[in-house]
Amino acid sequence: MTAAAALPARAAEVDIQTSGPVVELQVMQQVLGDPDKATVSAGVTTRAPTAQAAMQQNAAEMERVLQRLDALGIDRRYVQTSGISLNPQYDYRNNEQPRFTGYEASNIVTIELRDIDAVGGTLDALVESGATNISGPSWGIVDDSNAQAQARKAAFDQAMAQARDYARMAGFGDVRLLAVSESMSMAMPMQDRAVMVQAAMPAPKTPTRPGQVATQVTLSATFELVR
Repeated sequence: MTAAAALPARAAEVDIQTSGPVVELQVMQQVLGDPDKATVSAGVTTRAPTAQAAMQQNAAEMERVLQRLDALGIDRRYVQTSGISLNPQYDYRNNEQPRFTGYEASNIVTIELRDIDAVGGTLDALVESGATNISGPSWGIVDDSNAQAQARKAAFDQAMAQARDYARMAGFGDVRLLAVSESMSMAMPMQDRAVMVQAAMPAPKTPTRPGQVATQVTLSATFELVR
């Protein structure tokens, strides 16, 4: 019996023969859409003389924040711990030896909110429950497949049109597509400035404006100019 070792998959290399000149293009198209989700980060930072005390105090305060998220009805699938840290703290003075002052503990969760009208109220509620660090929101679209398809078609049509322009300028009749690849991203042309909180929020609800988000496709294409 012979054992066969599993080998990593490798992309196929295709050697395409060309007789005419080749033009390589990179084009970008984006489609704007209304966001239907927002991502925010919330957490607690605490300080104490010892590492254990800092972590214990942080755990107690962070638990209240998590309980408030449950009370707000936010699905736990959309709440993810994104960072826990514990670091010694020092007091640095000019021309003096740094003086140890204790430990700082931090616990941060990332929250995806599917009700964008509730973003401001959610931030306020988190601060009321003890959160001392808030950042976001970052706006997005849960399913942007339609926007991707629109941006992809627009990018491909633009690449074909540009390649044919080059063909005409060079005295050729048309082009032949040799290779195409794409990359996608979601840009935020209009985005709220991040909110950093270190104290209690004022009584009015924190205002937010989601604006629009852009689903962006960048397409790279290679064409042969043909007679």
